[in-house]
Amino acid sequence: MNTQQVADRLVELCRLGENMQALNELYDTNVVSKEMPGYPTELCKGKDEVLKKSQDWFASVEEFHGSEISDPIVAGDHFSCKMKMDCTFKGQGRMEMEEVCVYTVNNGKITEEQFFYSMPN
Repeated sequence: MNTQQVADRLVELCRLGENMQALNELYDTNVVSKEMPGYPTELCKGKDEVLKKSQDWFASVEEFHGSEISDPIVAGDHFSCKMKMDCTFKGQGRMEMEEVCVYTVNNGKITEEQFFYSMPN
């Protein structure tokens, strides 16, 4: 798959709520994931670590109220999209979050992801 095809498939799966399938299907074994500085799992290396980070995040959610993902913007081997989520977290209450997600694709797989968002106070 080329970058546009990977981007389109990621968006398709996320819109279906199949985020874990997207990780399993589209991510490279040696993927690197970067969160904002200060986030507990600020840097994850390898598909297993990224899967665990995602599983832990989903496990922290008590209830999903809605989510959106924009169409991807593709430039060369990179693409980005905006994600919005409205969730109630266990012990933390309801939060609306918005982030810009930037991905790098090599040989038909996502090799890097980085998320940009405002950290809660």
